[in-house]
Amino acid sequence: MNEKPKTVLVYVGLDRVGDSLLKLPFVQGLRRAFPEAHITWLAGKDTSVYASYMAPTVYGLLDEVIDEAGIGLSVKELLYRPLDGRPFDLIIDTQRVALATLVVYRIRHKAFISPFAKFALSTHKPPKGYVFPKSMQRQMLDLLEIATGDTVPTPEAIDLPVDKALVAAAADALPTGPVYVGLSPGAGGLPKCWPLEKFILLAKAQELAGRVPVFILGPQEKDWQREIKAAVPAAMFPLQAHSLGEQHGYLPQLTIALSRRLAVSVCNDSGTGHMCAIGGQPLISLFGRTAPEKFTPMSACLTILRAQDYGGREMAFIPVDVVKRAVETVLN
Repeated sequence: MNEKPKTVLVYVGLDRVGDSLLKLPFVQGLRRAFPEAHITWLAGKDTSVYASYMAPTVYGLLDEVIDEAGIGLSVKELLYRPLDGRPFDLIIDTQRVALATLVVYRIRHKAFISPFAKFALSTHKPPKGYVFPKSMQRQMLDLLEIATGDTVPTPEAIDLPVDKALVAAAADALPTGPVYVGLSPGAGGLPKCWPLEKFILLAKAQELAGRVPVFILGPQEKDWQREIKAAVPAAMFPLQAHSLGEQHGYLPQLTIALSRRLAVSVCNDSGTGHMCAIGGQPLISLFGRTAPEKFTPMSACLTILRAQDYGGREMAFIPVDVVKRAVETVLN
């Protein structure tokens, strides 16, 4: 853009924790590109964790987060201008759903960037022959490149500062000495979860190998603790011990701090998986119905296991022995 925008609007449908971590390099790059602009993040269809759990990670990067804006839900929205007619110098629409894009386009703007219909409505367009990438993170960074005209490389990792108090809490929960193997059986929905009984079998194998299985259970999975503990008495549950997770509101930064104490983590395609990736330790990521090409965690030591390679799309197709071998390969 010839003139730096003073107001920038970014439209997303929603943000869960995993999404927000993949989008963080885009947010950081946006602030670097427009250091003086007022940047508004707009979640039109649901909530954004940038307004809650992940607010500390975007402090100073985003000036305003609006969620559940009710944009892109009804064709009636085309009859008026969203956000009470509020104007923006630059709008970046990050999705390709026709209704949402057409509604967002009605917001007053000077420049508009959107991948919808091969950038048909965009003020600035990619070069001829451009192919929109499969990776969500790269999609976002490409939109930033198109908006700014500058090259934005894909980062190898995210340097996400974690409060010293959380680092200390993680060290207390998982003291130095044992070899900890992290196991995260939860996800955004049961179809994305490798069966709990298989995680338990994997945990037993780690116990037999002289390691300590560490289950990372979020608030939605804490009821699984009793079943797991009965089957694997040596298992640890750091977020549940002394109500550590509740004390800190299950902050993603706490899970990241805990993940740095683990020799390796085994996670479903989930927010916890992305947290463990950012923690920097080796990660084994299990995929079923979702596409690893789109949701690849940012891990320098990543092993992806796909259910499709073992007979079907459902997570149960991934054999326990395959995951056990992956853990041994990483640790050895």
